[in-house]
Amino acid sequence: MHQGVGWGLRNGTEQGWTKHNTFIHFSITIFKVLLRLADQKSVSDVKQQMNQGYELPPPEPLNGFPRVAQKLASDPDKTTTIFRRFDRLSARNLIYLEAELAELEARQDRWDEEDKKSTSEQVRNCHTDWKTFEQLATGRHPNGDPVNPGQAEKLELALKIRSKIKEYHEALAVHQTLLNSKPPAATTIKGMREWFSDTHKPYPAPQLWGASEKRLEDPYDLVALRVPADQDRLSEFILNYFGGFFPATSTDAHSTYIRESTLTKTIAILSSLLSATLLFGSIASLYLVHNASALLGMLGAWTVLFAVSVGWLTNARRDQIFAATAAYCAVLVV
Repeated sequence: MHQGVGWGLRNGTEQGWTKHNTFIHFSITIFKVLLRLADQKSVSDVKQQMNQGYELPPPEPLNGFPRVAQKLASDPDKTTTIFRRFDRLSARNLIYLEAELAELEARQDRWDEEDKKSTSEQVRNCHTDWKTFEQLATGRHPNGDPVNPGQAEKLELALKIRSKIKEYHEALAVHQTLLNSKPPAATTIKGMREWFSDTHKPYPAPQLWGASEKRLEDPYDLVALRVPADQDRLSEFILNYFGGFFPATSTDAHSTYIRESTLTKTIAILSSLLSATLLFGSIASLYLVHNASALLGMLGAWTVLFAVSVGWLTNARRDQIFAATAAYCAVLVV
C-alpha cells in the first residue's frame, strides 16, 4: 500500500513538474517572440527617424575621372565647368579640312575645263540639267559598271564636296563660338588648379594622370560652359580680395563656393553707393566752393574720377564711357 501510494505521489509530482516546465518553456518562447517583434519595431522606427531627420552623406566617388566629374557637378552655380578648347588642334583640323577642300575644288576646276572643250551634247546638258546629270551618273550596265564613268566620278566628287564643306563650316562655326565665349574667372581657375593638384596635401598628386595632368595649365586655352552674367572688374576685385567675408557652401574639406546671387547683390549695393557718392559728393563740393578757378579744377577732377571709375570698375565700352562721362559733366555744369 505504501509503495503504491508513494509511487502515485511521485508520479503525480513528476506530472506536475512536466506541466510546469511546459508552461515555463512556452512563456520563454512567447517572451522571445515579443522581444524579436520589439527589436524589429525599434529598428524600423530608427530607420524612419533617420529617413525623416537625418540623411546619410553620399558615398565618396572613385579617384580619377569619377571624382573630377563629381567635383564639376557639385558646383551650384556651375562656374567650375572648365574645359580645354584645344585651340592648336582645332586650328590644325580646320587647316586639314581647308586643304582637303582646296584639292577637291582644284579637281572640279580641272574637269570643268575639260568639259569646256567637249563637243558632246550630253556633257553640256549635265551642266544645265540636274536630272540629266543624275541619270547619266547613276546609270549602270547589267554587270554593275557605270554607263558613263566620267559623269559618275563627277557626281561622286560633288557629293564628297557637299559632305566635306558641311563638316568644314560646322567646325568653323563651333570654333568661332568657342573663341567668342567668355573666359573663366581667374579666381575659379586658381581654385580649380589647387584642388586638381591636391596642393593641400603633404605629397600633392594630380587628380588625373598622363597628358591630362596639364589640363588647367594654360588659362588662354580654357573655356567655361557657364560664366557669371555680371563678371566685371569690380566683381573680380571684390572676389579676389574680400571673398573670405562672403558666406560660402562647401562640398568637400578643401573647397568652398560663393553663391553668384550673394556676390551680385553685394556688387549692386556697392555700385549704388559709389554712384551716389560721385553724384552728390561732387554737387556738394561744387556748391561750397565759390572761386572760379577752384570750381573748374574740381569739375575736371570729379569728371576724371567718374570716367576712371566707369572704365575700371565696369565692362562698359568706349562709346558708353564717353556718353556717361558727358552726361555726368553736363549734370555738374547745370
